[in-house]
Amino acid sequence: MSLRFRLIALVFAALSISLVLGGAVARLNASHSVRKEMRSALRVGRQTVENAMANARHSSDPRHDIESLVQSFEGNRHLRVMLTGDRAAVAAPAVQHSPFGEVPAWFAWLIDVPDTIDRVPVQIAGQSYGTIVLETDPHNEMAEVWNEFNDSLIVLALFCGQTILLIYLFVGRALRPLRRLASAFEQIGRGDYSARVDGPLTPELSRLHDSFNRMALRLAGADADNRQLNEQLLVLQEQERAELARDLHDEVSPFLFAIKVDAANLSRLLAQGRASEASEHLQLIEQSVLHMQREVRDMLGRLRPPGLAEFGLSEAIGNLIEFWRRRHSEIDFRIAVAPECESLRGIIDTTIYRVVQECLSNAVRHANPGAIEVRIERSRDTDPAGPDEVTVAVTDDGPGLRGLSEPGFGLRGMGERIRAVGGRLTLRDRPGGGLAIVARMPCEPEAALAGTGRKTG
Repeated sequence: MSLRFRLIALVFAALSISLVLGGAVARLNASHSVRKEMRSALRVGRQTVENAMANARHSSDPRHDIESLVQSFEGNRHLRVMLTGDRAAVAAPAVQHSPFGEVPAWFAWLIDVPDTIDRVPVQIAGQSYGTIVLETDPHNEMAEVWNEFNDSLIVLALFCGQTILLIYLFVGRALRPLRRLASAFEQIGRGDYSARVDGPLTPELSRLHDSFNRMALRLAGADADNRQLNEQLLVLQEQERAELARDLHDEVSPFLFAIKVDAANLSRLLAQGRASEASEHLQLIEQSVLHMQREVRDMLGRLRPPGLAEFGLSEAIGNLIEFWRRRHSEIDFRIAVAPECESLRGIIDTTIYRVVQECLSNAVRHANPGAIEVRIERSRDTDPAGPDEVTVAVTDDGPGLRGLSEPGFGLRGMGERIRAVGGRLTLRDRPGGGLAIVARMPCEPEAALAGTGRKTG
């Protein structure tokens, strides 16, 4: 059942209960009123009869006066008057007709006012003229109560109908914004984050209106960021593939060709029986194979962090720095990895490795530094229940931000990678010169990582 009809049913139930309670109270009041009216009519009738009998003592024709007395009650609303004796007479009450028809038996039963009879013997000057019987007739009084009951019922029915109609219209108008909101949610569910809820709202719904619009705006921003990130990932992917293709072309392909040439010469010399000269070509082939092994190992290191899963974060970072130290011996590389950072697993330590890898690559290629320092440490907020974070700081003594005209895809990709794990990245100039790149990421305990299904080693 809809909310609108639930409210209408609730109001209808409340009005019905009120009607029952009001009817019970009205029934008690009506019964008391009719009883009181009948007693009063009977008392007035008896007083009238006694006064008439007192006056008849001085009359020349008392019987005629008594009969006239009875006839005077003709048309009385509440009393039926009868004279018994040899000259009986009856005065019936006037019957009041109700516009709502005769009083039903069930209504008369609810009012429950029995007829009351009072007998007054008529004796004047020692002579009996019969008995005047006074009998109450509540029919007319109950007809009046019946009319009032129907009038009240009609007014109440009109009130209930008007109330229910107003509730139906008002609730429908009040729920109209919720229908707009439901439609906007369906639009969001289809991936269209341009949905907004506008129009006048009640104060109770205005907060929901504002919260939905803020949510839709943030979802639109997040969707735009995801699209941009996907584009950047595709660009980085293509760059990485291009670098691998260039390395294969420049470093591996020439040596494969050299091996082919040396192998052909070796075969020719062996066929000519010149074994002493063939040994030189064997050494050349061995040197070419060793060179290709080193190049392939370096390429695999760029694709997958070497030693990270097997030996831990400190060993993997050390191998990475050693790679650059062999190629740039003039740079002073320094590394400090806190022991508690060795317990990191899964996506966090991989992200740390990639951050350090990108920072070292940027510093060596663009900053022309004399020294590079890598620091990895774990810290907790001053609040014991605060977040546990790992901080990665890579600093150099190059030109700093002045030498960085615009962040390239590498830095942007690194920032997206860090934000993907809930971290943040900052770049700033060092006081003594150079650039400091600091990444802070939430550090999950090993047990929590195991609960999420990540590899814990």
